[in-house]
Amino acid sequence: MAFDLTKYKALSFDIYATLIDWETGIYNALSFLLSRLPSTSPNSPLSNPTPSPLSQRKFLLAAFTRHESALQIENPKWTYNKILANVLIRVATELGVTYTEDEAVHFSDSVASWPAFDDTVEAMQELAKHYKLIVLSNVDHTRFRGTLSGPLNGVDFDAIYTAEDIGSYKPDLGNFEYLIENVHNSFGIQKHEILHVAQSLTHDHVPAKSVGLSPGVWIRRAGGDSAIGGSVKELADKIELGIEFDTLGEMAEAVRDAFRER
Repeated sequence: MAFDLTKYKALSFDIYATLIDWETGIYNALSFLLSRLPSTSPNSPLSNPTPSPLSQRKFLLAAFTRHESALQIENPKWTYNKILANVLIRVATELGVTYTEDEAVHFSDSVASWPAFDDTVEAMQELAKHYKLIVLSNVDHTRFRGTLSGPLNGVDFDAIYTAEDIGSYKPDLGNFEYLIENVHNSFGIQKHEILHVAQSLTHDHVPAKSVGLSPGVWIRRAGGDSAIGGSVKELADKIELGIEFDTLGEMAEAVRDAFRER
């Protein structure tokens, strides 16, 4: 049976990795640490005489993910800029390279420069014709304002729920419970009428299933081979995906066609 995109009233979105190309943004803002590694360092792919740019990228993003997740669990009430500053400190310490406090602050403020995927703005404008658009993001208000006025300029959301509002970070189930409660209170929309859209399996689709949201939309950025977000094979028993698209643009086209045919 075909997945019915027309039966939902609200789309909730992960932002960074789904709408924003945060892997590129993070790597560009953090990669200067790699240049400080000695060529013989066992902590880096630079120990390889001919390191692959892709292997360097995955190496650094994997380190970022480990430390970001740990810090969010340890300090759920920290704002995201403080999380990011401490991620840089921990990554630099793991690599055994120097850093300055100014560099940590600069990295924590780099969020607004992380680029949107090319299809994002146009796709979101199409989706806004059919649904309430809700943000559910591991970010703070200041960082998200920078994203809204920068790479997401032209996108309008009906509600914005951040980790700063909620007091915890995804994949904490409380974030999704907050989403369900507030969408109902604000718009009269029931849980089964919310469709969650995200790239990350671990941060989004696993907890979405746990709280009983409808099977979600997986946006397979990088063909599902993202350095951040988890593996379908490893998480098969913990997720329930309703439909999959390679890009948000593909989803917007499918939605437009579905409502035309209704």
